[in-house]
Amino acid sequence: MSTKIPLRLHGLPTIIILLLSLAPPSSGALEVGFYKGKCGFGDVESIVQGVVTAALKRDRTLVAALLRLHFHDCFVSGCDASLLLDGSNSEKDAPPNLTVRGYDLIDAVKIQLEKTCPGVVSCADIIAMATRDVVNWAGGGRYNVETGRRDAFQPANIIDLPGPSISVKDSIAVFSKRNLSVTDMVYLLGGHTVGESQCIFFKDRLYNYKNTGGPDPTIDDPFFLNDLQTQCPEDSGDENTVFLDQNRMSSFIVDNSFHRQISRQRGILEIDQQLALDPLTKDLVSNVVFRSDFGFKFGQAMIKMGRIQVLTGSLGEIRSTCAAVN
Repeated sequence: MSTKIPLRLHGLPTIIILLLSLAPPSSGALEVGFYKGKCGFGDVESIVQGVVTAALKRDRTLVAALLRLHFHDCFVSGCDASLLLDGSNSEKDAPPNLTVRGYDLIDAVKIQLEKTCPGVVSCADIIAMATRDVVNWAGGGRYNVETGRRDAFQPANIIDLPGPSISVKDSIAVFSKRNLSVTDMVYLLGGHTVGESQCIFFKDRLYNYKNTGGPDPTIDDPFFLNDLQTQCPEDSGDENTVFLDQNRMSSFIVDNSFHRQISRQRGILEIDQQLALDPLTKDLVSNVVFRSDFGFKFGQAMIKMGRIQVLTGSLGEIRSTCAAVN
């Protein structure tokens, strides 16, 4: 099941919120190189890359953090930086977003850009460019980010994100609503190749799967099961974290290792493991395993995700601070 968390927005009638949520996506103005020549003597993409690279040298876990932040922003109300807004109705406070990180890095990029060309670059575009740069830094290749997004005036009122135990069929439906294909979904979930999960999100698979009193039968390697149970004790350790890519040599590299692991039934989250088992996706997963162009395909899926329900032209605004509207 997906996770739907209602957030009440003060001062906005329900009908207006509904109309906003049903507005068609506006992606026509997005283009590669949108900021070329718009920042005086500064190059926007070089500035973003410089700040991001410096941060990654201090903390390589920001690769997974930025991928998750970008996904959580785009999948709710579109790629509009609504997730970055502070306040009493902030999306940050919804349960699925409580462990989202990377806000400080986006703020650091914004501060640097405002010094060079104030009021020019949106926070939504910073998220997209910074995520592209962390993927490239982690070996995933450098895809061409389309820019020209503008920032939302308010947070989303409903947080609707696919949960870790969602079925493959339901996950396909969630992605389809955002104009993403089954192939896009298989590649985008491959972002878990650099991620971690807290034990609480999959511990039922280790001890009481679907109230059976035993582990998920798809975890058929007793040594693997014992390893996970050691990391996630039944009576404690909910906040402990486990790499979603069980190949420890590539846990910080953006590659197809995650797909190889789930093909060996070493998936951590239920949805991840089911990707390799469900008839709707197992052939696609096998295809990813045996292809050598994961970086390119992953980048293409990221580009498509970056077009979800964007604000362009005169819609939205260019925030001067990412955490607050102007």
